[in-house]
Amino acid sequence: MIPVYNEERALPGCIEVLHRFLGEQFPFDWSIVVVDNASTDGTLEVAGALAEKYERVRVHHLDRKGRGLALRESWGASEATVVVYMDVDLSTGLDGLLPLVAPLVNGHSDLAIGSRLAPGSRTVRGPRRELVSRGYNALIRLTHGARFSDAQCGFKAARTEVVRPLLGQARDEAWFFDTELLLLAEHNGLRVHEVPVDWVEDVDSRVDVVGTAIDDIKGLIRVARAKANGTALVTGLPRRPQPRAIHPDAVLSRSEGGLSWQMLSFAAIGVISTLANLALYGVFRLWWPVLVANLVALIITTLFNTEANRRFTFTARNTTRGKTHLQGFVVFGLYYAFTSGALLVLHAASPNPPRLLELAVLLGSSALGTVGRFFLLRSWVFRRDDRKDQA
Repeated sequence: MIPVYNEERALPGCIEVLHRFLGEQFPFDWSIVVVDNASTDGTLEVAGALAEKYERVRVHHLDRKGRGLALRESWGASEATVVVYMDVDLSTGLDGLLPLVAPLVNGHSDLAIGSRLAPGSRTVRGPRRELVSRGYNALIRLTHGARFSDAQCGFKAARTEVVRPLLGQARDEAWFFDTELLLLAEHNGLRVHEVPVDWVEDVDSRVDVVGTAIDDIKGLIRVARAKANGTALVTGLPRRPQPRAIHPDAVLSRSEGGLSWQMLSFAAIGVISTLANLALYGVFRLWWPVLVANLVALIITTLFNTEANRRFTFTARNTTRGKTHLQGFVVFGLYYAFTSGALLVLHAASPNPPRLLELAVLLGSSALGTVGRFFLLRSWVFRRDDRKDQA
């Protein structure tokens, strides 16, 4: 699929290059669909002429604009096993197309994306766009724990049977559609394959980078709410089984190697989080009261701590339950109440305690609270259902 809006000049060259590449170097059956987003110039007529010239080129016309709308309509109507889209400027090197679709054809992955930020990629673009792109993708990883590195590269593919249920759940019809689709895919346990690509910026691009980034931030908040209330879970998706060792002797039980690794990983993350919390608390106390400083410092460090434990510590977790977010909030509330209570007791005993003593009390209560937090996360929030493991 090639989404276009007022691209009567660029479209013929794009189709010629892409058609020749697919015919000479692509091993799978293919077709090209030009998706016209309500163009006001001669794009639709040019696309029609190209469809007459090339047997495998078709045209899909829409009466409204929006890249997300174009992909939802064209991907949803496709009868292909794998659907792909790329930008009309062909900024992404076509050598990445086969690595993009191969893991989808063989069933290894569900979605595949080209990445300008993955190791091995080569990118030519201006510093402004580079800064905005890296900042936006870092924000996605921080707020949603995303494992993909580049949400907005115009070079993506998906298995049709997997992407159709996601299309009905994704609400955005513009540039945030890519990010929303990927976040929904990861949230629902799908596998996203990432391909480092060669990419050259189109200096004639009509994308308002800053305005688009602002709309994307609003979209991130909306998706976070959907995850929290459970509406981000999509029915009808194929579920990938939990990884299992082929040889039974290679499996470590939770009471042996599994628990040891969890304690070691949690402890390392806890040390880093505690030091960060103390540093932030010390800075915030320069301006704010004790409880406010402790609350803000804990909120910031808990974001990093929970995400790190989700990735590295409690790998045998159930991420499909909507109540997980509420349970995590309850654990945070108990931890905050415990550490704040220790500070209140200190100030009740000594109205103006030395700052070092205050930090020491906070350190001790944080250490005890961390132990309790570990067992609550392991036994409640990220609890493994052993009966399912044995099924």
